[in-house]
Amino acid sequence: IGKEKFHKSQHWGYRNNVAMLVGEDKPGIGGEPLPGQKLKPKYSVFPEGIGSDAPAWVAFDKQVLSFDAYFEEEVPDKNQELYRIRHCKIYFYLEDDTIQVIEPQVKNSGISQGTIVRRHRIPLPPPHEDQFYAIDHFNINIEVILYARRYKIIDCDQFTKNFLRKMGVRLNHPAGRPDDPYTKERQKILDSMKPLRPYERIDTLKQFLEHNGHILRFFCVWDDPESMFHDPRELVLRYYLSDDTIDIKEIIPVNSGRDVVPLFLRRDKLPKYAPTGLYQPGTITSRTVLNVFGKLVGNRSRYILDNRKTGAVHQEFYRDSDLKIGAVINVWGRKIILCDCDEFTKEYYRTKYGIEDFTPVSYKAPPPPKPEKTFPPYTGFGSEEDSLCSCMGLLPKPPQKDFKKFMEKDRSGMESNILRFLAKLVTDSPIDKDRKFIISYFLSDDTISVFEHIQRNTGILGGKFLERGRIKKPGQELFKSEPSEYFKAQNLFVGARVCFHGHNFLLVDADEYTFNYMEKHANEFSVADVGVILKKLKDIAEPRSREVRQVFAATDPEHTKVIEYDPFRNLIVSITDGAFSEHEIMTLGRYYSVQDEYEMDLHFLLSVAQEQLKKNSFENFEQLSAVLTYNDREKCGVLPHEMCRTICKSFKLPVADDDLQALLTMFEDDHKQVEYKKFVDGLNWRENQIPAFQTIKVPLKNEDDWSGQPPSLPVKGIKYLPLLDDLFGKEE
Repeated sequence: IGKEKFHKSQHWGYRNNVAMLVGEDKPGIGGEPLPGQKLKPKYSVFPEGIGSDAPAWVAFDKQVLSFDAYFEEEVPDKNQELYRIRHCKIYFYLEDDTIQVIEPQVKNSGISQGTIVRRHRIPLPPPHEDQFYAIDHFNINIEVILYARRYKIIDCDQFTKNFLRKMGVRLNHPAGRPDDPYTKERQKILDSMKPLRPYERIDTLKQFLEHNGHILRFFCVWDDPESMFHDPRELVLRYYLSDDTIDIKEIIPVNSGRDVVPLFLRRDKLPKYAPTGLYQPGTITSRTVLNVFGKLVGNRSRYILDNRKTGAVHQEFYRDSDLKIGAVINVWGRKIILCDCDEFTKEYYRTKYGIEDFTPVSYKAPPPPKPEKTFPPYTGFGSEEDSLCSCMGLLPKPPQKDFKKFMEKDRSGMESNILRFLAKLVTDSPIDKDRKFIISYFLSDDTISVFEHIQRNTGILGGKFLERGRIKKPGQELFKSEPSEYFKAQNLFVGARVCFHGHNFLLVDADEYTFNYMEKHANEFSVADVGVILKKLKDIAEPRSREVRQVFAATDPEHTKVIEYDPFRNLIVSITDGAFSEHEIMTLGRYYSVQDEYEMDLHFLLSVAQEQLKKNSFENFEQLSAVLTYNDREKCGVLPHEMCRTICKSFKLPVADDDLQALLTMFEDDHKQVEYKKFVDGLNWRENQIPAFQTIKVPLKNEDDWSGQPPSLPVKGIKYLPLLDDLFGKEE
C-alpha cells in the first residue's frame, strides 16, 4: 500500500542569538525530552520493505478518499426551525494528507454552498493541535472535528472502503442519513399547495432527441375509384418518430399525364377516421381552460387550467403501432394499402414489436417480358461489330474494345504474351507439304498472323502469309444477325487442325514460351492441365492397370526407370487409341521428364549479363540498389527471390528471364533469400567488370529469333514410375 508518512512540525527559535527554524521533535541536552515535549516514533508501524519505495506524491497521485458526512447547524431566533442538517462531502487526498470539505448545491436553499473548507492540512482539535489529521483518523460512523465544527461520517465510496481495509482499518457499519426537518416540512407544504394556474407540462423533447432523423417509410398504393382507367396510384408514406407526424408523396410515372405536386399529404398528425365535419379553429387543443367568473363581474374574465379536460374533444391519431404491411389506413376518406417497407423500418418493428413477417403485398401484375431485340443481318460492308453498333441507336458509335485486356496482355518487358506455333499445310501437293509456317496468336486483342519460313531453292517466296487480324471459324453463314465466332487461344494447340480462309494448317510444335504460358494458365487451357490429363488417362487405363505396367516395364529392359520420348508417345497413343492430342502427350512428357542439370558457372553468368547490360547502356545500378534497400523493411540485407525478380523487371533489365532467375538463385542464402547488395555489385559492369569468356557453354535462347525449329533442349528421358504411381497408386 505504501509506507506511513510522518510530517514534522517546525517553529522558529534562537541558536547563538540567531533566529532559525528548528524542529519541535529535537530533544534537549543529553537526549532527554524537553518539558511537555512528545517524541514521535522514528519508524512506521509497518515493517521495512513492505510497499512501494516511490514517494507519496507519486504512489498516491490522483487517489482521493471520499466520505459522506453531515453536520448540525443551530438556527437561533427562528420558530420554524431550531437546527439544520447540512450534508457534505469530505475528501482526503492521499498524496499530501490534505482535506477538503464541499457541500453540494441545494436549489432555493438560501445558503451559500460549495467549498466549506478549502484543501489544506487540518490540525487535530486541542490538545493535539500540533498534529494533523492522517488516514488513521477516518472511519465510517465516527465524528471528526474540523475547526470546532463536528462532522458525522455516515458512509464512503467503494474505493475508500477497499483502501481502508488494505491499511488494516476495521470499518464500522454505515450510519443512517438524517433528513433536514425544515426541508421536509417545506416539501409537504409545496406538495399540498394548488396554485391558481397549475402548469401542465407537455414535454416532447426526449422523444425528439431520441428519434430525430428516424423515419419509417412504407410503400403504399391507392386505387382511385374516380380514375378513368382505375390504375393504382403508387405512394410513399413517411412516419416521423420524432413527433408522430405523417406525410405522403406520390410516385408519378413518366408520361402518365398527371401534374407533378410536391406532396400528396403535407406533414401533420393523421386522424384514424375522417370526421363528419371540420372542427373550428381552437376546438382541438393540447390544454383545456375554464372561465372562472363567466359574465358575473362585468366583462372581466379569468381562466384557469382544467386538469379534468372537461368538454375536450378526444381524437385518435395513427401511431407506429397501427402501421404494418397489409394494413389499410384512412387518409381523409381515401383507403390506402401498405404494401412494403424499407430495411430500417423492418429492423425497427423487429426490435420493438418482435414482428418477423414482412412479406410484401403484390398490388400489380408482373411486367411483361421484354421482347428480344432482333438485329438485321450483316450486309457485308465494314466489320460485323461496326455494323451492329449502327443498330444500337440513332447516333452510331464505334465498337468498344476491351482496353483492360489489352493493358493486361500487351507486351511488357520479357513477357510477350504471344503464342507461337509451327504449322504445316494439310495438302496432297508435294510442293506445299514441306512449307513451314509460324502462326502467332496475340493475347492482347485475339488477333492471328501467319508468317511463312523462308526456305532456299524451293521456288516459293516466303515472308508474310496472312495479315494480322481476327479470323472467323469456318462453316459460318456470312449474312446473318448473330455475331460470328472467331478463333480463340484455346483452339490453338499442338496437334490441332485449323482452317484460315480456306487454308488447312496442322500445328506440329510450339516455342518454349507458349508451353510455359499454357502450363502456367492451366485453368484456361485444358490441354496443358496435368490434373485434367491424368484424370482422363486414368479413366481410360485403370481397368487394365496391370497390363499398362507390364507394357512400360517391357519398354525399359535395363530397368533404368527412364524411357525415351518417342517410345513414351507411342505407348500413350496405343493406350488411349488416339484420344489424346499431341499437346496433351507433350504436357505429360514435360511434367515427368528428366531435367538436365547444367552447372552454370557464376562468373560465366555474370559475364553474359554484364555484356548484355553494357550493349544496352544500362547504368542505373545506384537507383536499383536504392529501390531494393527501400523494400528491405527489416534492413537485414536479403529479400525474397520473387520480389527481386519483380523489381528487376520494373527496371527493364536487358537480361533473359532464365539468366536472371539463375543469377538470383546463385545469390541466395540458406533460407532462400537473395543477398541483393552482392547481386547488384555483380551486375555493375562499371565498377566490377568481369572479362568475357571465349567459349559459350550453353546456347542462349532468344525468344524473338525462334524460327520453328525443335527446341534446343528437348525432352529426352521420361520417368514413367511416378506417372504410374499417380495413375494407379504405388505398387506393393
